[in-house]
Amino acid sequence: MALLLFGANIAQSNPTDIPKNASAKSYGDGWECDLGYRIAGEICVAITMPENAYATNRRFGSGWECLHGFLQVERTSCVPVIVPEGGYLGPSGSRWFCHRGFQKIGNTCEKIKLPPHAYLTNSGVGAPWKCDRGFEEIGDICVAISVPDNAFLNNSGYGQPWSCHRGFFEENGACAKVFVPENAYFDEATYGNGWKCERGFSETGNKCIAIELPPNAHLDRSGNQWECNKNFYRSKSQCVLRN
Repeated sequence: MALLLFGANIAQSNPTDIPKNASAKSYGDGWECDLGYRIAGEICVAITMPENAYATNRRFGSGWECLHGFLQVERTSCVPVIVPEGGYLGPSGSRWFCHRGFQKIGNTCEKIKLPPHAYLTNSGVGAPWKCDRGFEEIGDICVAISVPDNAFLNNSGYGQPWSCHRGFFEENGACAKVFVPENAYFDEATYGNGWKCERGFSETGNKCIAIELPPNAHLDRSGNQWECNKNFYRSKSQCVLRN
């Protein structure tokens, strides 16, 4: 029995069992085709590779890939990747990209025309440049923003590029001074007249008038209007008991 097992081991490792252009597997039993060859039945046949290609030693696919800097065409050839002036070959080796300061136009990299008071952006959409702070894009140029007196440039990316200083409000493209009437306080809201009445007063024109509470009424949450107590309803300027 021992002799039979010994004979079987010799048969498995017999180099005559391995076809041409193949080698014994580095682990396990059997054999595999050498690099540049692939199995076809019980033999290893050479992989037909175009120029500027290398064998992948994979059992699937074409068995070859193009070298770095070459592009596969119709699975039959490898042609050089043509990198235009102002561009560079990408890490994949099959695509190219434009350097900073250049823009891809068709198969070329055109230098970006940067207007005065502008800087390059890294955005892949829209214009490749933006205007410096204090300037706004009008057409293909950057025009200085006209900031009125008592205003400052804001950081808003849309709408009005400037805001009025505290104590002023926008009116007809300018910043007008906020005049706070008696019994009112300055309000920083971006809308309205720039002030609000104190609690217990209501806005009437440009003044704050004291609220006269009718019987069975109280100031509402705003403090600038009144509402009837529970079980009363408003009728004209009075609070009437519900029946």
